[in-house]
Amino acid sequence: MDRRAFMVTVGGSILAKPLAGGTQSNGKVYRIGYLTVPSRETAQGVANTFQLALRDLGWIDGQNVLIDYRFADSRLDRLPDLAAGLVQLRADVIVAGANAAVAAARAVTQTIPIIMFLTADPVGTGLVASLARPGGNVTGLTTTAGPEIYGKQLQLLKDAFPRISRVAVLVSHAAPAYALIVREIETATRALGLQRHVMEIRNPEDFDNAFAAMTKAHVNAIFIPADSMFYQYRTRLVRLAANTRLPAMWGLREQAEAGGLLAYATDLNDLARRAATYVDKILKGAKPANLPVEQPTKFELVINLRTAKALGLAIPQTLLLRADQVIE
Repeated sequence: MDRRAFMVTVGGSILAKPLAGGTQSNGKVYRIGYLTVPSRETAQGVANTFQLALRDLGWIDGQNVLIDYRFADSRLDRLPDLAAGLVQLRADVIVAGANAAVAAARAVTQTIPIIMFLTADPVGTGLVASLARPGGNVTGLTTTAGPEIYGKQLQLLKDAFPRISRVAVLVSHAAPAYALIVREIETATRALGLQRHVMEIRNPEDFDNAFAAMTKAHVNAIFIPADSMFYQYRTRLVRLAANTRLPAMWGLREQAEAGGLLAYATDLNDLARRAATYVDKILKGAKPANLPVEQPTKFELVINLRTAKALGLAIPQTLLLRADQVIE
């Protein structure tokens, strides 16, 4: 069904409802660009959460806003053209998920406000000048409270399995924060007395070889930090990790929900809802340079006990009691 037909079908029920959240309607229909790295199939749930949050604030797609979604299918080379297309459509604001999407949008416009909401260390990667005073046309939310998150995730992995000594780390070489991630993981593993074996991933075709290399390296644990590509291919990665029968820490809760053993992360849907509040402020006249960047205030430990049992791994009761969610 095309957009016009959809609006004819459901427009009556939408138009009959008053605007929520005190939105000021001046007759203008604002255009919102939504640019993210994973595929539509992978990222649609978070996008739906964003749209529903906007609706709660009184911004209804097809009524007083038009939302143009662009999904890169984890092909970073597509981002520049997708971002340029949103600029050509005269978007009033661009919502960008992940560092690469934010960077692509900023490269083609220094005037359209850009709201980031799935980014890691935006200061260290040069997306904003500072969290308190972002400057320029970019503001929004980060996925972590700083690069120290990797140390916390590795500490939890060691708390669960104190005898581990050699950890394989999968890192996307295409990630804008690649160098920072590797540096922070080196610091964290050294502090925990762990040997690290960094496996560089350039595309999904590298997954099988990376896991084969783990076997040769005789590692006894796996760490896969958050990354858009790893998010899109989480089911495949979870299966490969299960085949090794090694304990694994994941950087996104969705990976534990897909069968990963452990995850310590913020809630992506919560970030999407909070991104909608930034859009609301921008459409009401706020300037991105004046809106401080927000960091997550809550991280959740998710333990997939079903996976632990399938792999024959015992999770300490003390850690189970600390978990925010136990999947059984």
